[in-house]
Amino acid sequence: MVQRVKSEQGRPSSKPPVPGRAWLMLALATIGFALNFWGWALLSPLGPRFKDDLGLSSFEQSLLVAVPVVVGSLGRIPVGALTDRFGGRVMFPLVSAATIVPILYLGLAGHSSLAALLVGGFFLGIGGTAFAVGVPFVSAWFPPERRGLANGVFGAGMGGTALSALTTVKLVDAGSMPTPFLITAGVLALYAATAALLLRDAPGRTVPTAPLLRRMAATARLPLTWQASALYAVLFGGFVAFSVYLPTYLKTGYGLTQADAADRMAGFVLLAVAMRPVGGWLSDRVGPVRVLAGALAVVIAGAAVQALGPALMPVGTIAFLSMAAALGAGSGAVFALVALLAPANKVGAITGVVGAAGGLGGFLPPLVMGALYGAYGTYAIGLALLAVVAAAALVLTLTGVRAAARGGDTEDARDIGDRETGRGDEGRLAGGRPTAPAGSSARSGSGGPPRRAAAASSDPVPSTDTGPVSRPHRQPEV
Repeated sequence: MVQRVKSEQGRPSSKPPVPGRAWLMLALATIGFALNFWGWALLSPLGPRFKDDLGLSSFEQSLLVAVPVVVGSLGRIPVGALTDRFGGRVMFPLVSAATIVPILYLGLAGHSSLAALLVGGFFLGIGGTAFAVGVPFVSAWFPPERRGLANGVFGAGMGGTALSALTTVKLVDAGSMPTPFLITAGVLALYAATAALLLRDAPGRTVPTAPLLRRMAATARLPLTWQASALYAVLFGGFVAFSVYLPTYLKTGYGLTQADAADRMAGFVLLAVAMRPVGGWLSDRVGPVRVLAGALAVVIAGAAVQALGPALMPVGTIAFLSMAAALGAGSGAVFALVALLAPANKVGAITGVVGAAGGLGGFLPPLVMGALYGAYGTYAIGLALLAVVAAAALVLTLTGVRAAARGGDTEDARDIGDRETGRGDEGRLAGGRPTAPAGSSARSGSGGPPRRAAAASSDPVPSTDTGPVSRPHRQPEV
């Protein structure tokens, strides 16, 4: 029998304990995410050096940096779906080991021409798909009321790109061009071996049985997929755009030196990374919709203030740091929303699409900002457009996303999940949670309609006592 969240007197029961193994799996997944992102981002810091050494044009330099990012973003779609099927225990070591090959190629032989760099960069994109492995893997280990924090902590692994930015050029200067590639490959090899030995999928993980293409098509039919993609394209895309373009903006708009602008960009990135777990934790407490709405409101205000061209100190700095905190917290809240609403056998597939949208969402803003500055000599129009886009995302959050969080799309998502796992109405898993058979206490009264399952139901049913205890979860008010 399913244990109720509330006792007969209406007192809430204690939250299910999270086993120690779940935290170990979270730590291993976060480390793997950071290391794969470290390898994924190796070419970007070396772009100016390759431009000088190989005589590349600005477009060729941009293309060199863009190829692994685009491949890594789009590759999350199939990798997320494969993770639903095979689990993180298989996919994390596989992705990590596969990333080693292009890293070694680039370090030992692939840095002598643009064509060789583009080939290596294409396959280097594999490292960027690790994000779509970790979210479903981590979500399966934690009960719904802890998934926001868990996925936020995992998302902080995106700081691996900062590790690459801080070390790659210094390692080349201290050694030679192959040095950072060989070090990264060695660390990834150690991680792949460790992950193969220690990683375990959550007991009772929901495994889809339908073919890959059918599951991806079903994922595309879920409103949650596109709502979360739109929000992540704005929030994480905004973070990516600022992390790429902020040094140019500060140097051009405020006359800062390259070093000073880079240091300020690093502060922006670190604050956003640190706020991502905070956004997930807040989503567990007050609901992801409230966190998303608050984050988007801060982005609107910050972009509007900065569009007015204030002095960098203190107003401009406050505006940018506020946006960094909001973009980080909002990114964490998006995946708290996915973890709560997605069917358990589709968390990876949805994560892949949403992650791709976020990665690709970071490319358009720098192009728009550069074009507008070239045409009008000001960044104000571009920042005003950011405020408008964030306002549109806020409207979406307060309408369609709020309705979904209150259960509007849960029945459709559950039905699709049941069809793909071969479960019927009797004792099926609704998004990974057991529902009582017809005629049991799941009904609101004698002969009454079945109660609607909580929108937050996507926690796995453990087959042993080593995994998270599966209980109905009551989603925070939105």
